Order: sequence, then structure tokens, then C-alpha cells
Amino acid sequence: MEIESIAKRQKVFFEKNRTKSYEFRQKALFRLRHTILHYEKEIEKALYQDLGKSDFESYMTEIGMTLSELNYIEKNLKNWVKEKSVPTPMAQFMAKSFEIAEPYGTVLIIAPWNYPFMLCMEPLIGAIAAGNCCVVKPSAYAPYTSAVIKKILSGIFPEEFVAVVEGGREENTALLDQKFDYIFFTGSKAVGKVVLEKAAKNLIPVTLELGGKSPCIVDETANLKLAAKRLVFGKYLNSGQTCVAPDYLLVQENVKEQFIEYLKYWIDKMFGKEPLNNRNYPRIINEKHYDRIMKLIEGETVVKGGCGNREKLFLTPTILDHVTEKSPIMQEEIFGPVLPILTYRDLNEAEDFIKRGEKPLALYLFTRNLKTEQEILKKLSFGGGCINDTIIHLATSRMGFGGVGASGMGSYHGKRSFDTFSHTKSIVKKYQGIDIPIRYQPYTFWKKKLLRWFLK
Repeated sequence: MEIESIAKRQKVFFEKNRTKSYEFRQKALFRLRHTILHYEKEIEKALYQDLGKSDFESYMTEIGMTLSELNYIEKNLKNWVKEKSVPTPMAQFMAKSFEIAEPYGTVLIIAPWNYPFMLCMEPLIGAIAAGNCCVVKPSAYAPYTSAVIKKILSGIFPEEFVAVVEGGREENTALLDQKFDYIFFTGSKAVGKVVLEKAAKNLIPVTLELGGKSPCIVDETANLKLAAKRLVFGKYLNSGQTCVAPDYLLVQENVKEQFIEYLKYWIDKMFGKEPLNNRNYPRIINEKHYDRIMKLIEGETVVKGGCGNREKLFLTPTILDHVTEKSPIMQEEIFGPVLPILTYRDLNEAEDFIKRGEKPLALYLFTRNLKTEQEILKKLSFGGGCINDTIIHLATSRMGFGGVGASGMGSYHGKRSFDTFSHTKSIVKKYQGIDIPIRYQPYTFWKKKLLRWFLK
């Protein structure tokens, strides 16, 4: 089988130690960056064909972020690969202690369809920077972007170093049957469980970037107009098909009606009175997901939007009111342009509501109350988030991005990517001139006294 052959050839190539040198890694990153720049227009075209993304949104959320990550890692890689000295305990006198970051070996990267370029390239950048060989599996739901990724990577790297495997479930299954040294998966919780189960059979470490129902809390002290503007941006970006999109709104009861009016205002302002005619508004990925989202809307109170075009896969930015905890739309991640609104009276009620669900990938809070901010950050567990904004916390290489609990495990971006794809070896180099005899038998009273002094 071709997949088995690729996996074996990558293991052989890795054992030659070529990928471990700083020069090799830096050259590979340099070639990748320049090739992405060369194919920028083709990438934009593919993203439009797959998801209807405008060239502006394609650059803002995919190409530009990928290039930013590349630039940051290229600038810092030389320092990251250096041996790191650490203090040596007195009990190990005389010795030198240090850490060495080494690549795992062969890495499998399984990417999703919603940001098919960025969420394929960013983990790849980290894996290359750490010195690994990689097999990349783009999503079959985004075939045009998958084809461009294959064209880019096969044009600059041999398959024994970086290979692209296209296809669907059959290829995914075959890849997960191989004994990679690390697996990086971005996608749904259901598929993430399958990946984790497969990896466990071979004791393969994994990073899982999943999702979940990320809440957005708006309290009475917030700048409501600005909060609505930033919420509309984060929620309806990529037609809501974003793993960290605000999945539902928890707004304080006494400002709900006013806030809904601001939401309507900003939807009209950003997308126009007829969003289905907006050429810069992305579409839903396929009929299956379109039908699933429309099914979730059925029976709910629609106060904005709620209609679509199945043939063109467009679905208007939608707001649902009078939603309850038991509503069908609150039972799964929406992953579409639909915002359910729930209310709360005091902060404890909002906190309890969120705690009853699984730990979300993101949480957003709009408030001017510092005490409220500190309480939310202290009491609630979530992957990451923003105070008085949405989704921008992942748009930096200086902080890690990842989930917790059911929303994922592990993180990446910048130095975190390098660390994720590296194993850190801890080494003690003991000098031979002096050999303190305390640890050797026979054990005596005075040795015990000295031992206590050394280890205090």
C-alpha cells in the first residue's frame, strides 16, 4: 500500500539525521514561505471554490496568519534548538545539567475543512521546525485547497520528508494504522476519540484540537454596541464555521432586548440587508452540514435571518431568542451562522450554566467590571478566550492555542508548536574528578546527616 510505503520511507529518511540540523530546518521553512507567496493567488482561488471565502478573508484568516507564523518561527528557531543549561542540585556536585530538544521522528497531521489551508500549514510549520518528517492529510471536504497544498508541498519537498495524502475515510483509517511517532489532529470530538483510540494502541502521543460549545457572556456593564459589533464579527466569520466561534450568547437579562437590537444593526451593517447576495460572505461547506444546521433552527424563535439557499449553500446570519438549555441547538456544536440567546440574572447563574456543560475550547466575556473578569477567569475552565473581544486570542504566535477536557489536549503556535513536536531530553553530565561517597553503601549515621543537609 502506498501509505504504508510512505510511512516506512519517512522512518528511513529520519534515521539519516538530516532533518535534525538547524540549517536543514531553516532552509525548509524558507522554501515553504517563498512557495506560499508564489502560490498566493491559487490558494485564494481554492478557498473561494471550497468555501466561498473572499480574497480579503482568505488572507486575513488563512494565508496571512500562516505567513506570520512562519516568520516568527524562522526568527526564533536558532535560539530554540540550542542546548539549554539548567541549575544542578548540590546533591549532584560536581556536574552539569542541560536539556536538548529532539524531534519525535515521523508525524501525522490531519487537517479539517473549515480553515483548510491554515490548519494544515501551521502544525506542519511546527513539525518541520522541530526536525520531524511529516505526512499531511488535508480534508476531502475542501478538495481544491487540498490539491493546492499537495502542489505546494510536493513541489519543494521529497515524499520521504514531507508527503501529502489526499482522500477520505479510507485514507484516514490507513494512516492511523501506521506507527507514527506523533499525531496532530484538528477536527470534531467524535473523530478525535477515534484518533485517540487508534494512537493508544501503539502508545503514540497526540495533540487533539477539537471544539465544543464556546460561550459568550455579556453583562450589564459592557459597552453593548461595541460588544455586539465584535460578537457579530467573531460569530459569523467564515459563516460560523470556526472552532472558536461564540457558540451561544449568555446575556444579562436586563440588557437583552437592547443588545439584540445592536446585533441586528451590526449584521445589517456588515453583511447588508440581503446577506445571501453578499459576495464576501462565505457559504456552508456542503449539503450535509447545511441540512444539519437548518434542522437545528426548526421550531425556534427566529428574530433575525433564519433563511438560506440550499442550492448555493448560503445561510443568513441568524439570531434565535427564547432558547433553553434543553433546546436541540444547545445539544451540539452549531458550526454555522446561528446564534442562540439565553439570559442570566446574576453571574453565579451564568457560571453554573457553563459548568454543567463540557469544558469549552473558548470563552468570551464582555464587561467593564474587573471583579467579574477575575471571577470568570478563576472559576471557569476553558481552552482560551478574550475579554471584550472574540476569537483574536488565536491570532498570535506568542501564545499557545489549545483545548482542555473534551475540547482537546495539547497546544501549538510559535514556541508551543516547537515544543509540541519535540521531546526534551534531560541530561546530567557528571565530572570525574570528585566522587562524593554519600550515596554508596555502607550507610552510616554521618552519611544520613549529610544526606539530609544536601537534600533540604
